[in-house]
Amino acid sequence: MLPKYYEFLNSVKIMSGENALENLPHELKMMGAKKPIVLTDAILAKCGTLDKVQKAFKGFDIDVTETYTEIPPDSSIKVINEIAGIFKAKGCDSIIALGGGSVIDTAKGLRIVIEQGGTDIMDYMGLDSLPRKDRIAFAVIPTTSGTGSECTNVAVIANPDKNVKMEFISYDLLPDFAVLDPRMTETMPPKITANTGVDALVHAIEGYTCLQKNPLSQSYAFAAIRLITTFLPKAVLEGGNHEYRLAMSNAATMAGIAFSNSMVGLVHAIGHAVGGVAHVPHGIAMSILLPHVMKFNLETLKPAYAELLLPLAGAEIYATTPKEERAQKAIEFVTAFIKQFESVGLPTKLSDAKVTEDQFDAIAQTAINDGAIVVNPIMATKEQVIEILKEAF
Repeated sequence: MLPKYYEFLNSVKIMSGENALENLPHELKMMGAKKPIVLTDAILAKCGTLDKVQKAFKGFDIDVTETYTEIPPDSSIKVINEIAGIFKAKGCDSIIALGGGSVIDTAKGLRIVIEQGGTDIMDYMGLDSLPRKDRIAFAVIPTTSGTGSECTNVAVIANPDKNVKMEFISYDLLPDFAVLDPRMTETMPPKITANTGVDALVHAIEGYTCLQKNPLSQSYAFAAIRLITTFLPKAVLEGGNHEYRLAMSNAATMAGIAFSNSMVGLVHAIGHAVGGVAHVPHGIAMSILLPHVMKFNLETLKPAYAELLLPLAGAEIYATTPKEERAQKAIEFVTAFIKQFESVGLPTKLSDAKVTEDQFDAIAQTAINDGAIVVNPIMATKEQVIEILKEAF
């Protein structure tokens, strides 16, 4: 059934394929960029990925020598404000984010501070609260296939002082360009490939089922799920295969577009809290929590989960499963799908991720105050969140 009203926007130009990176300099040049700051992390700087990006700009009148390579695993207020000072002091005029979700969210936070003419990202926290200002060119080159941040209007930024991850939501957070090039993801280790891939699966499933779902977001989510269940196991086993890598990059982007236009749900609400309180990496928290939250939502989401058995398990299993059993079968498939990645070190229990039972109360309290919980089909109580944590432990 169509919603009475919905909005859908994806203004990001996506460049996908072999040598997609080499198209970026022209696009930035057309936007007038002369001196971008390149944000990345120490590992990508050391392993040569940053060099590949800088090499792509040779012959163009664009200076890509200004880099910041010390972005932490969780984007933080302090780092964003520090980079904003460097951006202004060095006369930069645009941003290139090379990395995973943390790097991209840092870049999004930086863009807010620079465009708004401020010095502190905390001045702009909230939901679509930013006045429109002159835009600066912003390109994203994802090196993982999970967050979909290259096409989302969301940034999650850590506040270490309060042990919380804060959400910034605005269409102004959408980059101008997303570069999906298999060379950028081919060095991802199997464990990171697995946990980022399952993160994309969560985005797609929650984007398909949350209260703000719409026909367009569901179309992207449906297609993303089929790609993930087909290609993620292959990408984990054969990381150098460009077909598998590109399929997963596209899946993550499509899942990102889906949830950016519908939001997520309880997996993310609890996952953000687990990350903020227990410092569990986002993708790992998603992997652990997804089956348990699906069980919690089952009675309300039976029709939707039944539909998702098709992209999850394929046409044959869907057709041979009785209609009334398809929703439960979808949960069983997701559980087994995630469990297979234990072989590459992906934790499937909170206890394996170093979460302790005495953290449950703080996690649950944080989760019920997370914005993502509002669009979950069931409004979970603190006590229900604690029960989910116990089941996932």
